[in-house]
Formats: sequence, structure tokens, C-alpha cells
Amino acid sequence: MTRTRDLTTGSLVGHFRHLAVPAAIGMVFTTLYNVVDVFFAGMIGTAAQAGLALSFQAFFIFVTFGFGLSAAMTALVGNAIGGKDQMGARSYALRGIGFGVLISLALMVVAYWIGPMLIKLVSVEGAHQDAGIRYLTVLILAIPSFVLSFGMNGLLQSQGDTISMQRAQIGAFLGNIVLNPLLVFGIPEIIGGMGFNGIAAATVISQTAVMLYVARQLFRTSLLDGWQRADLFPDFVAIRAITGQMMPTTMTMMVMMTSGFIVQYFLREFGTSAVAAYGVALRVEQLFLLPVFGLTGALLPIAAQNFGAGELQRVREALLTCWKFGLIFMAVACPTLFFAAPFLMRLFTDDPEVVRIGMSYLRVEGFILPVYMMLFAINSFLQALKRPVWSLWIGLYRQSFGVAFFSFIFVYLFGFGVIGVWFGIATSVLSGLLLSLWVTTHISRRLIGGLWRPGVQATHT
Repeated sequence: MTRTRDLTTGSLVGHFRHLAVPAAIGMVFTTLYNVVDVFFAGMIGTAAQAGLALSFQAFFIFVTFGFGLSAAMTALVGNAIGGKDQMGARSYALRGIGFGVLISLALMVVAYWIGPMLIKLVSVEGAHQDAGIRYLTVLILAIPSFVLSFGMNGLLQSQGDTISMQRAQIGAFLGNIVLNPLLVFGIPEIIGGMGFNGIAAATVISQTAVMLYVARQLFRTSLLDGWQRADLFPDFVAIRAITGQMMPTTMTMMVMMTSGFIVQYFLREFGTSAVAAYGVALRVEQLFLLPVFGLTGALLPIAAQNFGAGELQRVREALLTCWKFGLIFMAVACPTLFFAAPFLMRLFTDDPEVVRIGMSYLRVEGFILPVYMMLFAINSFLQALKRPVWSLWIGLYRQSFGVAFFSFIFVYLFGFGVIGVWFGIATSVLSGLLLSLWVTTHISRRLIGGLWRPGVQATHT
């Protein structure tokens, strides 16, 4: 049995280091995993890269339920662990796993019918649209693996374990390097290749392995000690609490993915090269946000356990510590992304138009990486305080209305062309941060006595 890490005592910096470093390393390999897919799609052609970008957006709308389940498990179980409620923590964990199985099966059915329509909605007829639909049809088989592995990883994170998922992601990356060429091109005179669909098949196989490994690690922890099969069956009270924490985060992530569709809608009039450039540049940008993902991912279990234990000053310090280290990382990442943009784009494509458009995106994004960091931290913070619905409202503004409104202004009213889409994204992100800070300050004053410094009163609920 693996023991739960107590995050309510000891150095916050030490806890961040223990949780964030393995998580960031794991995310490096997750991003590299995606980079491998982009690389092999590029070997097939620009249409394949554009199809990959389209199907990626559609697929992750359904996988957002996995992100929501992960956040709900970390918050609820983390709060229970902090409050020394072992039975409550185990109950939430097992009901959450059972709930994850049910929603995974339902999502596969929904994705089969709705997924192709989403791709057609944001693209014009052509080779890249057909490729995206074929790719998504295969990738649907991976939905249970993603949803359950995310949910079970949330349970591991609530106990202070980010190493298990790190190892799983490293293994998936190495497996993807082997599976992609094998399934795409085959072995001459032995087995035939699947072409572009082989990339999707490789994802199905590798992510199933991730799910099985994470499940093995979880069921070896003390959290599930003494569990019984009946504990996996639905329970109204537990499912209502899980859904209450899961759905705002799921909807927030879904809105984020919907933002990608809005961007694709504005990009479609600029041609296949613009769609492909956006897909490639997103992967490149993710590499520079990896320390942020690790830090903000670590913030959730740290803040959740301390909030459950009533250590309100440590909850506040956890957020400020996360921001401090995040700004240090961004001081290096921002100029590097700006100046290295041409080189980074050429690693994945030889198409000069794709390079030019992707480079313009990366240079605009280079200025707002610190804003993303602060926003991601706020989302984790609100989830730990069991107030994730505010992240949803902020996300609806920033990633739906804001992107559409400001992109329309820059593209159609100011006539900035494709770079107007990038300016629209940046403006919505900046204004979203201002709204987030206002909301978080108000909630913190009521729940932990203030965000920037301790207040007179706080209501811990």
C-alpha cells in the first residue's frame, strides 16, 4: 500500500516541487506524444495536419468530461483527506470510478453521431475535412481510456501522487514512437499500413495502456483499502456531489475546446494552410506552458487538502506561491517563444505559408503566456474551494464570447487578416484575467479571509 502525502503541514515550496516537477515532466511527454502525431501527419501532407487539428478539437470536447472528473476527484477527495475523513474519501473515489465508466460509454455513442457534424461545421469540403472525420471515427474508441485515466489520476493527485501518471505518459510517448510508423506505413511485404488512421489507432492502443497502469497504481493505495465491488455502483448523494464539482470544470474545458472551433471558423476563409498552422503552433505553445501545467496542477491538491483542514492561510499562500514560480518560468519562456518561433515551426512543416502563419500566432502568444499561467492557477484555486462554477462563467466570457467578439472586430472591422484572429484571442485572455481577479478576490474574502492579505472574517464551508 502507498501512503497518502499530507499537504497540510511542511513547506509549501517543498510540496510544489514534489508534485509539480513529476507532473510537468509527464506533460512534457504528453506534449511530445502529440508532437509525434503532428510529425507523422506532416509526412502524409498538409491536408493530414489540418485534419488532425480539426479532429483534435472535436475529440477533446468529449474528453473534457475526463478533465472534469479528475478535478472533481482531486477536490472532493483532497478535502476529505484534509479533514481526516477516510471513509468519505474512499466513497467518493469508488463512486467516481463507477460514474466514469457510465459516462464513458454514453460519450462514445454521442461522439459517433455528433463528432462528424462538428468537423463539418467549422471546415469546408475537401481532403482535410474527410481526413478529420475518418481520424475521429477511430479515435472514439479511446474515450473510455482518457476519461477513466484522468479520473483515476485525480484520485492519485489528491493523495500527493503525480509520479504514477508521469511514468504512464513517458511509456505512452515511447509506445507512440513505435506504433505511429508501424500502423501508418506498415512493414513492407508483411503488413499493410493504415495511413492517416494509423495515428488514431496508435492513440487508442497507447492510451488504453495508460488507463490500465494508472488503475493498477490507484488500487495499490491505502485510499481504496477494503473496497468492494458494490462500492462502484451509483449512489445519489455521492454522484450529486461529484457532478456538482465535475460539470462546471467539464463545461469550462468544453468552452475552451469550443473556442478552438470559433478560431477554426474564422480561419477557414484563410485556407488549409491557416488551419494547419494553428494546429502545429498549438502543440509548440504547449511545450512552453508545461511548467505552468505542472504548477497549477499541483496547486489543486495542495489547496484542497488545506482548505479541508481549515488551514486558510496556507490556502492563500499556495496560490501566491504558484503565481511567483509561474512568473519566473514565464520570464524565460516568453522571449524564447518569440524569437525561436520560425525555427520551431520549421521542425514540423516545410510549407512556407504554414510556417509564416504559425510564426505570427506564436509571437502574439509569447506576450500573454503569463496571463494564461495566472488564469490556470485561479481555476485550480476555485476548484479547491469547491466553487468551480465561477471558472465556468469566466470561461464562457473569455473563450466563447470574447474570442468571437474580438476576432470579429480585428478581422472584419479592422481588416487585420489572419493575425486579427490572434489579436482577438489575446484580447479575450487579457480581459478574462481582469474578470477572474475580481471574482477570486470577492470569493476569497468570504471563504479564506482575503486573497492578498488576511481579512477580519472568513467562512469556511
